[in-house]
Amino acid sequence: MIALRYTEYYNLQHVFDLLYERSRKGESLEDLYEIVISRENILLAYRNLKDNEGSETPGVDGLTIRDLARMSEDELVSMVRNALEEFEPQPVRRVFIPKPNGDKRPLGIPTIRDRLIQQAIRQVLEPITEARFYEHSYGFRPLRSTEHAIARVESLINQAGLHYAVDIDIKGFFDNVNHTMLMRQIWNMGIRDRRIHAIIGKMLKAPIESEGIPTKGVPQGGILSPLLSNIVLNDLDQWVAGQWHHFPSRRQYSRSDPKYRALKTTRLKEGWIIRYADDFVILARDWRSAWKWYHAVKQYLKIRLRLDISPEKSKVVNLRRGSLEFLGIAIKAIPKPSSKLGHVAVSGIKPKKRQQIKAELRKMVKELARAPSGRMVSRLNAYIRGIQNYFRKASRVGKELGRIWFDLFKLLCNRLKGKAEFGIPRDPPETYRRLYSKYRYPTWSIGGIPIFPLPAVRHWRPIPFNQVACIYTAAGRKLIHKYLHTDVETQIVRLMRSNVGDRSVEYLDNRLSRYSMVQGRCEISGVFLTAEMVHAHHVIPLSMGGDDSFENLRIIHKAYHALIHATAPKTINRLLKELQPGKKELAKVNKYRRVLGLEMIRENR
Repeated sequence: MIALRYTEYYNLQHVFDLLYERSRKGESLEDLYEIVISRENILLAYRNLKDNEGSETPGVDGLTIRDLARMSEDELVSMVRNALEEFEPQPVRRVFIPKPNGDKRPLGIPTIRDRLIQQAIRQVLEPITEARFYEHSYGFRPLRSTEHAIARVESLINQAGLHYAVDIDIKGFFDNVNHTMLMRQIWNMGIRDRRIHAIIGKMLKAPIESEGIPTKGVPQGGILSPLLSNIVLNDLDQWVAGQWHHFPSRRQYSRSDPKYRALKTTRLKEGWIIRYADDFVILARDWRSAWKWYHAVKQYLKIRLRLDISPEKSKVVNLRRGSLEFLGIAIKAIPKPSSKLGHVAVSGIKPKKRQQIKAELRKMVKELARAPSGRMVSRLNAYIRGIQNYFRKASRVGKELGRIWFDLFKLLCNRLKGKAEFGIPRDPPETYRRLYSKYRYPTWSIGGIPIFPLPAVRHWRPIPFNQVACIYTAAGRKLIHKYLHTDVETQIVRLMRSNVGDRSVEYLDNRLSRYSMVQGRCEISGVFLTAEMVHAHHVIPLSMGGDDSFENLRIIHKAYHALIHATAPKTINRLLKELQPGKKELAKVNKYRRVLGLEMIRENR
């Protein structure tokens, strides 16, 4: 939604819509460079990059988005255009992050200048590729998420009775992408501007810090890398789909079902691919077809895409006997006589991930016991909430998180004895009341701040993706706005009727627009706000030359608004105790206080 707003703000929506439509018709596009270097596209790239969490991460030159922010718009546009005239990528910074199995994943961090250029190119290429990507690819694409991939798998199990899963792991995918193959795939996508090809080719060959010039692979950490990875594996998607889902037939069927009924009388192997980035699974109807797919895909990856699979991680699973582990979720088909096909999909947290969660919680509880503080409780709560939000799409989430909580109960009792109060919180902060008061779980509280109870979460049935939804068509955008959360619509009506004093028409209109854009969520904490909680903060106050424009307003909780303007230590401490802001939330508060010339609020206050 925010990306849509930005695109419309810079008057580029019609340009991207036209690219999408031309690509959908199979046209070749040779006039892309001028769009990439247009003033509007460069400024849009800056806006989108600024919202990226990694924009504060420096490259080899030590610069971040803050250094670009000091430039004028003319300077920024000139910098990008001059860099692209005779483009030479700057070296990529190499960073290693730990993996759960003890290995390290290499990340390549381009300089902020090159990330801005990559973002400008991505914005132009995305509508072209979106028109040609397979509909059941869900990774790194607008509007799609892991929830939609899980929903698709469960739908094929429940409604089509497909109980055999081909689970293939590509060995070191991002590090082994063949550059020559990738450039050919980009060309086959209809992207025929040779200047764009030259720039992308040089980006792929950007020297990596301490390693030299790469001969293959796309750096994880680059803005353009996710799109390039989807281009590589779209060939696999279309090849699999072409053998069943999109199999061409001489006869025109009125509905899709009779076509597949007819296909089942042939010797073709039924298979449906669901992919999220480089993780993918193919569901088949029987054991023989599943193994045929396994060997066929292995050969296709090796011969056509020059990629190897990991034999120890790749397998065929009978879902009536074992579980498919996909995107951290373990999915199985269990008997249910009352269902249409006799089996239904159930899902939980994959065993290895359960162990990782338990180990991380043990570590954080021990750290909390050594130095009990509100900040440490907030850190633990942020981790717990992240686990609950991601795994609530699993049908057995409550049961499995409850088991982890039970296993940790003795540790919590021993470590927090005498340091925390145990029981149902009597006067919890607002966030806790909103999220957990209905569960009435006993938990531990330190300094009046309760630890979030891990099993207090309900299953959220994953919803399949609506294929009509698309940010590059008028009908698709209409559908997106149609599904604006009903709570948001209700609160907008209440906001329209609320009395905010003598305010300008511009203020009232932009307050509603901003509330709608952020889906009713506080732009500091992310918490959903009812009408009575909403305050619209002026980033630059009216007294300092600010205005009521959309860009100068922020929708925030009224208590956070009070904290931004508070000067009395007593008031600040009271609000901090009530809100329990984390590191990120406090950084946002201080950003707004800095504009007002007020003292920064310290974390350990």
